[in-house]
Amino acid sequence: MLVKKVFTLVFLRKDSEILLGFKKRGFGVNKWNGFGGKLEPNESIVEAAARELKEECCVDVRTGDLKNIAHLEFTFEGEPTLMDVRVFSSDIFQGIPQETDEMRPKWFHCDQVPFDDMWPDDRIWFPYMLKGILFYGKFHYKGLDTILNYNIEELESMELFYDRHK
Repeated sequence: MLVKKVFTLVFLRKDSEILLGFKKRGFGVNKWNGFGGKLEPNESIVEAAARELKEECCVDVRTGDLKNIAHLEFTFEGEPTLMDVRVFSSDIFQGIPQETDEMRPKWFHCDQVPFDDMWPDDRIWFPYMLKGILFYGKFHYKGLDTILNYNIEELESMELFYDRHK
């Protein structure tokens, strides 16, 4: 039986750039990724997304300015955990990204995303995000570097998706 753990992932956008963070410690160390993490007790998913962004790169975003753009699920061969990741994006934020103990932020042109230094699944789903397509993706890994199988489904709305999956 899989144990579901919910996580957030936030990407800030400006013009034709996207903000990524280089993970300095913990899960995903030495990889570029969005900003996010686990929910705290009594915290909504969108509140967790805004908090994690602030903690990891010192940028403020109002929860109402975060757009839920994707739902990702990750499983790992032989592991009992399903990582349920809610992906958010915003182009409305306050502050200048700052390096923290956990992340080193950097703006990348959307044509120069450093996929060689990211999770392997990012190559597959980032194009949906960069084109503004809502989607649901499932990825099954062997270890941390090999995708055994995956599926991506384009969505008309995140609300309809969540209604269907209650």
